[in-house]
Amino acid sequence: MTDLPALELGPMPVGSEMSTVDERLVRAPLARIFALAADVERWPAVLPHYRYVRFVERRADGGGIVDMSANRPFGIMQWPTYWRSRMQVHPPASGSAPSIRFTHIAGVTSGMEVEWTFKESLEGTHVRILHLWNGPRVPVIGSAAATIVIGPVFVHGIASRTLDGLAKHAERDAISAGN
Repeated sequence: MTDLPALELGPMPVGSEMSTVDERLVRAPLARIFALAADVERWPAVLPHYRYVRFVERRADGGGIVDMSANRPFGIMQWPTYWRSRMQVHPPASGSAPSIRFTHIAGVTSGMEVEWTFKESLEGTHVRILHLWNGPRVPVIGSAAATIVIGPVFVHGIASRTLDGLAKHAERDAISAGN
C-alpha cells in the first residue's frame, strides 16, 4: 500500500453516447467477489483473456493508475487491446456502497467511465459493470465507432468474459469454503 490518497473519480456521467451493461448474479458472498474484482493485478492469473495488469501508481484504497491489456477473441484470432485507467475502490466496509470505478486515460478508449457495483442478495451478490463513453475523438465517426463496434464488440466482449471468469472463480471458492 501507499500513503497517496485515494483518487476521487466522482459520480458516473449522464448522457453518454455509448452505454454497455454486463451483469449477473454471483453465487458467492459479496466480500469474496469484491476482493477478486478489486485485485486487478491477479486477473491475468484467473482470466485467460487478460494479457497483463500493472500498477503504475498505487493509492491507499487499493486503486491508483493501472495499465491493462486483454485479448478480444474472434474465433482463433486474438485482438489485443490496451488501456490505462485511474482506479478508485470503495470496499464494502467503507461506509459507502461497494464499488470500483475506472476512468480510462490512455488508449483508444480514453475518456471511458466504468463502474462496478455489488449488491448482496439471498442468493449471493449481484454484480453490474457499466461502461459509458462518447467515443474516440474522431469527428463524425467517433460516436458511431463507439456505439456500433467498440462498445458492443470489444467492451462487452471483454467485460462479459471478465465478469463470468471472476464469478466462476468466486463461486468455486465459495463451494470449497462451504458457503
